Amino acid sequence: MQPRNMSMSGVVDLAAVKAAQEAKAKAEQARAEAARQGGGGGAVSPASLVIDVDEAGFEHEVLQRSTEVPVVIDFWAEWCEPCKQLSPVLERLAVEYNGRFVLAKIDVDANQMLMQQFGVQGIPAVFAVVAGQALPLFQGAAGEAQIRGTLDQLVQVAEQRFGLTGLTVDADAEPGSAPEAPEMPAGPYDALLEAAVQALDAGDLGGAVQAYKNVLSDDPGNTEAKLGLAQAELLQRVQSADPQQVRKDAAEKPGDVQAQIAAADLDLVGGHVEDAFGRLIDAVGRTAGDDRDAVRLRLLELFEVVGADDPRVTAARRALARALF
Repeated sequence: MQPRNMSMSGVVDLAAVKAAQEAKAKAEQARAEAARQGGGGGAVSPASLVIDVDEAGFEHEVLQRSTEVPVVIDFWAEWCEPCKQLSPVLERLAVEYNGRFVLAKIDVDANQMLMQQFGVQGIPAVFAVVAGQALPLFQGAAGEAQIRGTLDQLVQVAEQRFGLTGLTVDADAEPGSAPEAPEMPAGPYDALLEAAVQALDAGDLGGAVQAYKNVLSDDPGNTEAKLGLAQAELLQRVQSADPQQVRKDAAEKPGDVQAQIAAADLDLVGGHVEDAFGRLIDAVGRTAGDDRDAVRLRLLELFEVVGADDPRVTAARRALARALF
């Protein structure tokens, strides 16, 4: 059975979905080859998990980074004795948590504006930024058990609500060195992945979704399955939609979150990637609470569909961070 019209002209191009998957795989192979030749990319070193941040680098090092991994901020000063007790514990845990979060250290004496923006009344003070949202964690020299409990909750929320699973860490890498690319043997899930692509080609979106979910149930980090699932679920959502009604609702109800989300799906399937991203980023700026969460999560799903390496995704992540913060 042919899928229903999902774009402005009413046609869902499943071949384009498959092509996007193939392009993604080629890009990953290119990055792996670049790494083998010293081109960088891939895993980070443990030393990269603890960074010093100032006002000039805050947007890039904290806000943008927080759309990929939770960033824990340690506000400290050289003269602060409790800071000297807390900071080493946070630094050690950043390495121990193996990429589940990045620790950003901010010297309050040199960065008064950041201190004021976060409303820091005393130090040490520890905050987190997740997907551009600032969250107070604790103030004062907390015990390690309390810190661990707080960090455990943080990384759990970051993964479950924001889809942030952290960074890949290479314990043998030196800061700034190019990591060795992993071997790329035939994977145990190749048959399932191929079955999913064939299901997409046949218009069997339910079968494709289930095949991708089967892979992810055993291998949650499988990038090809995550990309394919995001694409198949997108097509499922728009398959039964009435494009004209969706567009009409979005135009007449700019404050209706679900109307904007549905229209963004159509934008993306129709090839209007930047329109889709812009629509949802605008909605993030106008909403709060559960509505904002719903918009942000859909935007992250659409990032997955387009691919993290796409420059439009990079630009949209920056805009999202600004809208959230």
